[in-house]
Parts: sequence; C-alpha cells; structure tokens
Amino acid sequence: MKVNGKTAKPAASVKVGDRIEARLHDRDRVFEVVSLIIKRVGATVAVECYVDHSPPVPPKEERLKTFERDRGAGRPTKRDRRQLDRLRGRR
Repeated sequence: MKVNGKTAKPAASVKVGDRIEARLHDRDRVFEVVSLIIKRVGATVAVECYVDHSPPVPPKEERLKTFERDRGAGRPTKRDRRQLDRLRGRR
C-alpha cells in the first residue's frame, strides 16, 4: 500500500487530497481522499469520502488464467512458487 507514492504503514495518517494506491485481489486500486471520517460510518457514507481513480476491470478473456497443478503432483517447490510469482508479475 502506498500513500502519495511512498510505502505506508497501517497506522499512517491521511489528509484530504492524498492519493492511496493498493493491490487488492490481483487488481490495482487508486483512491483520492475527499473528506475525512472521525468515527465509523456506513458504506453509503464512506463512499462519498473518496474518489476511485482505479483503471477499469479487464474483460474475462484478458485476465490471467488460474494456474492448476496436476492432481497428485504434490505441493509446489520453492522454485515452482517463484516461477508462478514471475508469471503473475509479482516479482
């Protein structure tokens, strides 16, 4: 997670105008803070406090295929996991 382009800790403070970037469910999300919330509120109120600048969701045909191992192939090795991470663009 990044706030204004810098890596942020979970307790990082944000202010109006900050840009928050996160990767959720293999998708890049970008938000801009419009107003601050002092206490917990419902989802309908929370949506009004940020603007979503995320790129659109790609069509199903363009999404990455899920990687499946042959039944009985066993647990992936460290090398296998690293190769999968490279294919998924995580490293």
